[in-house]
Amino acid sequence: MRLFDRKFGREFLAGVPTEPGVYRFFDAADALLYVGKATSLRRRLGQYRTAGRKKKERKRRALVKAAARISWDVCDSPLTAALTEIRLIQALRPRNNVASAFPFLYPFVGHHVDDRETYFCLTTTPEAFPAFVFHGAFRSRDVTREAFFSLMRLLSLVGHPVPRHRCRRLGRAPHSYVVGFRRLPADAAASWGRLLEGASREALESLLLRLTEHAGARARRTEIQEDLEAVAHFFEAEATELARARATTGYATYPVPQRERDLLFTQYRQRLAPVKAIS
Repeated sequence: MRLFDRKFGREFLAGVPTEPGVYRFFDAADALLYVGKATSLRRRLGQYRTAGRKKKERKRRALVKAAARISWDVCDSPLTAALTEIRLIQALRPRNNVASAFPFLYPFVGHHVDDRETYFCLTTTPEAFPAFVFHGAFRSRDVTREAFFSLMRLLSLVGHPVPRHRCRRLGRAPHSYVVGFRRLPADAAASWGRLLEGASREALESLLLRLTEHAGARARRTEIQEDLEAVAHFFEAEATELARARATTGYATYPVPQRERDLLFTQYRQRLAPVKAIS
């Protein structure tokens, strides 16, 4: 007899509706283990019943082994199910859910001009830095962080770093960074702002032209190229995708609040699904 049948009964699936919805696995102490979504609850939970020992099925089999109870709620559409799943994960943080469970870790990148000084900020708490214009929230901490520090290294070649004590006066927060430069072009903050919001990579192209005239940059071509690629990857993978999601869904709030970011992208992917099906 299958493990699923031993734990929940052979007739369990017959009582599960075929509509879209969200489902939950609980352990013997009735602690929530996992929240999932389904276009068809019966079909999705049936995949847990037939989960074998293949690598891609191990997570489902482990959940069945750990669970003592399964519950579900029917939703009126797959989109509602997907949005409900995210909200439940954010609110309850089941121990087996990782995606969407920690939106407060999604980073923002901001810029600020103070007379002839241009500042940049990387943070998950933008409210601690009221002088900055922020962009995001971005999902990948690694991609965003790598791009931020790559950009700071590149700008240090064409600008003059501002002392740290002057950066600190603009705000402080754990795991946050403020870096400033003097003598950047007058429109630097605006052009980098357009890059950070996914509107234009003109700032990166202008920086590349300036670096080709810099002897120190030419001597470190490999490192410079890696830093440029990190910023370009961030622009395509994070900034541009966020801009597309906002435009496609008509989402107006910007920067996008951390808790809203995954909800926005769920609606965005739902809008894209019919287009992909036709193509």
